[in-house]
Amino acid sequence: MHPTARADVWVSSVRLYRTRSIASSECKAGHVRINGAKAKPAQPVKVGDRIEALTEGGMRIVEVKRIIVKRVGAAIAVECYVDHTPPPPAKEEIPIMPRRDRGAGRPTKRDRRALDRLRRR
Repeated sequence: MHPTARADVWVSSVRLYRTRSIASSECKAGHVRINGAKAKPAQPVKVGDRIEALTEGGMRIVEVKRIIVKRVGAAIAVECYVDHTPPPPAKEEIPIMPRRDRGAGRPTKRDRRALDRLRRR
C-alpha cells in the first residue's frame, strides 16, 4: 500500500472521526497528536506512529499498524491500528432522590429542610 498518508486522511479512514473535514479541523485545533507533537492535517503518518486523538467519546490512543487512505469497513479499519486507549473510569453511583409516597400530601417544613440538605451535597 502507501508508505505514508496524511494525518487527517488516516484518522478519518480508520474511523476515529466521521469525516475527513472533521478530522482536518480537529488537527488544526490541536486535538490530534502524533508521537506527542501536535499534528497538522497534511503531516505524514507512518507505521509505528502513536496517535492521540480527542474524540467525542474521549481521548483515543492508537498505534499505526497499517497505512490506508480510503475509508473502509469497521472490521478492516480495526486491523489498521493497535488500540492503547485506557479503559474508561467506573461511573459513580448517583444517589437517587428520595420519593414521597403517592398521596402523602405536601412535605412538612421538616421534610422540606431535609430535602434541601440532600440537594446541597
